[in-house]
Amino acid sequence: MKTDLNLLLECVKHQLDSPVAQKQALITIHVICQQNSNASAYFQEIGGLLFIRNLAKCSEHSMVKEAALYTLGAIAEENVSCQETLCTSELFEDLTLVLSDSGSNLNLKRMSVYVALVLVSHNRTGQTLIRETGCIQVLTQLFSTVLSTCELDLSDKNIFQSYQLWSSVCSALCACINNPQNEDNQTICCSLFPHANKWLMNCVKPEILRPVCSFIGFTLSNNTSSQKRFISEGGLDVLSQVLVKLESDSRKTPPSAKLAVMVTKTVDACLVDSPTFAVILSKYHIVPKLLALLSHKGLDSEDRVSIILTLSHCTEVCVENQYDFLKNNGFPLVLRFLVESQNEDFNRAASFVLHHCQKFAEKLHLSLEKCSLDENEAEQLSMQEKNGEEYQKKAKEILQRISELESEKDKGHIQREETKDRVPSTNTKTRKHLHVDHLGRSAKADCKAKCSSSHTQNSETPGATSKACPNEDQMETLLKSASPVNACYRESRKKKTLGQASLSSSQNLHEETPLEKDNFAFPSSDHALRRSTLIIQNRKQQVPVADPFTICSDIINKEVFSFLATDNCSKMLENRCSGCKAGGKSLNSRNFSKLLHSCPYQCDRHQAIVEAEDKYKSELRKSLICNQKILLTPRRRPLGSDSTVPGGRKKRRTRKNFTEEEVSYLLSGVKKMGNHWNSILWSFPFQRGRTAVDLAHKYHKLTKSQTRAAL
Repeated sequence: MKTDLNLLLECVKHQLDSPVAQKQALITIHVICQQNSNASAYFQEIGGLLFIRNLAKCSEHSMVKEAALYTLGAIAEENVSCQETLCTSELFEDLTLVLSDSGSNLNLKRMSVYVALVLVSHNRTGQTLIRETGCIQVLTQLFSTVLSTCELDLSDKNIFQSYQLWSSVCSALCACINNPQNEDNQTICCSLFPHANKWLMNCVKPEILRPVCSFIGFTLSNNTSSQKRFISEGGLDVLSQVLVKLESDSRKTPPSAKLAVMVTKTVDACLVDSPTFAVILSKYHIVPKLLALLSHKGLDSEDRVSIILTLSHCTEVCVENQYDFLKNNGFPLVLRFLVESQNEDFNRAASFVLHHCQKFAEKLHLSLEKCSLDENEAEQLSMQEKNGEEYQKKAKEILQRISELESEKDKGHIQREETKDRVPSTNTKTRKHLHVDHLGRSAKADCKAKCSSSHTQNSETPGATSKACPNEDQMETLLKSASPVNACYRESRKKKTLGQASLSSSQNLHEETPLEKDNFAFPSSDHALRRSTLIIQNRKQQVPVADPFTICSDIINKEVFSFLATDNCSKMLENRCSGCKAGGKSLNSRNFSKLLHSCPYQCDRHQAIVEAEDKYKSELRKSLICNQKILLTPRRRPLGSDSTVPGGRKKRRTRKNFTEEEVSYLLSGVKKMGNHWNSILWSFPFQRGRTAVDLAHKYHKLTKSQTRAAL
């Protein structure tokens, strides 16, 4: 190998008048360096790399320049040390002159772009130099001018050469801004967004779509300002239109599905750091298109991961996209792929999508319930208005009746002393009449009128109360049919009133009971009018449903107080479950269990908990007895293990000397990869137990021994 490289280098040096021979020698050097990893390092040692670099700059023949540049790029691609040697500002300036020269042919420009691509790949120094020398600006001009034909005819030789140069320029620009990421170069490449959008709108072909999508994706990657600029220039709208077209074409032509996945990745690059812009996608209904693309049969797991990631960013914030996801049966589709897929990335992204859409579904459900509740409230308000009108009519009838009674009193047909007895009873029946009408019993008005008339006619005699009883019985029957609780209260009040009436007949016929004085005495018609108006207003504000407890609240309160005052109530409160009473205490799994076991009055729920806990503990004891290997606490590691010595110190590794093969692996790895010890360790079959530190120490020892030998 060394002999061949020496002879070929001499051939290149002495065949200056024969460009064909020089070209053949350079191509042969390239083939040898590709086949042998040590050849590039040796060729650099004998000065061949610098000679070819000068030949590419000074040669008068275009084919020799092309071959020299191609050989330089291939050697730098194979060897990191050669890449660092060639990565100088002088070489980038020479490449800039060749690319900007209108007299340079397309093939020479293409080879210059190839060298620039190799020098900036995975090299931050090269990315900085290509920007400082102005070479990246020349590449951006070539991107926008070298290929201006929308209808590509690659069968034409000239168009095909222009396309190859344009594709190489796209690759070089991607290498300038990616791996490692270079934000300054990304800002420069943002000026090409209008040209990229023009390509996407006018030519949806794989030859154009793949380089443009890669360029846009790398320019937008992890750069919020670039994403906002691209979206402001309409780039996301253009990508959405292209995605819709490709998804519809994928049903007829399967290769369009792969192109649609590539556009999907570019869309995802726009939304990774700016998910709020996903609203733009809702105009084109991208979520249904992605769901349809997800179920395409021609896609693999990696493609589906890209689609589900884009779906996750589309539905993260945008409510419209979440609604489209639910509307187009996204839940069952993603769940099916989630069950079938074994890809962790896909499962995480799918879970993310389902989580956000589930939250939206719950909010949507609550909003729908709220709307239905609002409709019910409107119906209730309308019912209240209708019932309020009915109450007003009934109140007018009652007030009219009261006015008639007062007019009869003024005329002198009824004595003043007898009126004191009659007015409470009449007003009591009037109050009953109001309550019956509130329950919707319009037929009770006639019964009430009859009862009041009979009571008025027979009030002068001592047996007036007994004559009014039949009508009162009819009234109570109607009340019982309306409400059982109300009927019970009416019966008790009736008995109480009759008892008081019989008692007062023996003492004083005209004496009033306290209940009638407080609740049912109307001194004048104005007071009655104000009282009925207040009743109507209160009932308008409330739901029109009869509540008997509002009428007998005083009786219920007395009964509750009397019940609480007894000893039985205190005993019942003391005999409550301890688990129910200990709600505010700081409890844990230990003291709560003790509390429940010590309680003699367990409720059904806590009794079931205690029984389940006892059953579980008994089964656990049985399993421990049957299998004694099961331990609830981890074992301590013994002191005398294999990795330690009796003193508690760790054992040292067994010393393994480097073999000749390992030394050759180490040297060849350093020549090819530099001081990347982990990469060297993983690339060659070293002995088991070797570490990157061992390789570094061994290489430093070798270099020291070589320097001493040279001295």
